[in-house]
Amino acid sequence: MNRRYLTLLITAAVLVLLFACGGVWFNNFLRLRIIVNLLGDNAFLGITAIGMTFVIISGGIDLSVASVIAFTSIFIAQNVYDGMHPLLAMAMALVIGFLFGMTQGWIISYFALPPFLVTLAGMFFARGVGFIVNDISLAIKHPFYSETIRGLVIPLSGRIRLPVTAQCFLLFVIVGTFVLGYTRFGRYVYAIGSNEASARLMGVPVDRMKVWIYALSGFCAAAAGIVVTFYMQSGNSSSFVGLEMDAIAAAVIGGTLLTGGVGGVPGTLMGVLILGIIQTLITFHGNLNNWWAKIFIGALLFMFIAIQQLLSRRLATRAAG
Repeated sequence: MNRRYLTLLITAAVLVLLFACGGVWFNNFLRLRIIVNLLGDNAFLGITAIGMTFVIISGGIDLSVASVIAFTSIFIAQNVYDGMHPLLAMAMALVIGFLFGMTQGWIISYFALPPFLVTLAGMFFARGVGFIVNDISLAIKHPFYSETIRGLVIPLSGRIRLPVTAQCFLLFVIVGTFVLGYTRFGRYVYAIGSNEASARLMGVPVDRMKVWIYALSGFCAAAAGIVVTFYMQSGNSSSFVGLEMDAIAAAVIGGTLLTGGVGGVPGTLMGVLILGIIQTLITFHGNLNNWWAKIFIGALLFMFIAIQQLLSRRLATRAAG
């Protein structure tokens, strides 16, 4: 079996196992409301992880995404406080996120610098600019948030409603799956991550593609920041420290290979749900510290990295034989 589908199958099995455990341990766990809450509560992480999936498949990494989310949230909150309409502030935030990611991609590509170092610098830069905008948490009070956003829910069953945050997440999943799986852009992403030298020989515009890939990651991070304002009704420049690691973890648990060339958005969706289920199980238990979630996530990461390494060695052995 292709290792891409094998890792996806393993991720699906872990997801089903966690759901089954929750159903056995807790009476009300296997409910539609739990799934809806998982999608809504983890929407900003999921959107960020989708952008990160593109980056990792191409063989890169983006450590700036959490800082971009925090900057976007406080940028929107401050501009709405100053009298700007939220839609205009959101549009400006998306453009800034896109251009910020594009700039990082350009530096990485044309100066041949390691993505880790460039995006690490971007992480500090975006976080610092956010503190310049406003260094305290700022509530967003506008009819667009209190009336329009709350009115855009989709009825599902009984009193259960699909919130706007979950809708945004699912939209990004659908679009991301299509772009990565059925477009030339997606094929180029896989080609660069599999073997950059071979991709150049095949005529893939590697340098230009890297610019667009990081621009996409910046756009996704800014979109996640917008979703954060829907979810929290506020902006905070000091929030979401370390979220970039959760996004990487979701992608890796979802079957994305850290060395590039393998992965997909459906797997990342399942990775996000797995992280959310672990946190939900701990919340349902009630007697466990939230840090147990980090322990379980770390154990899962070790397991998936080991599986990836084992599969890579087996494929290399078959190719040599």
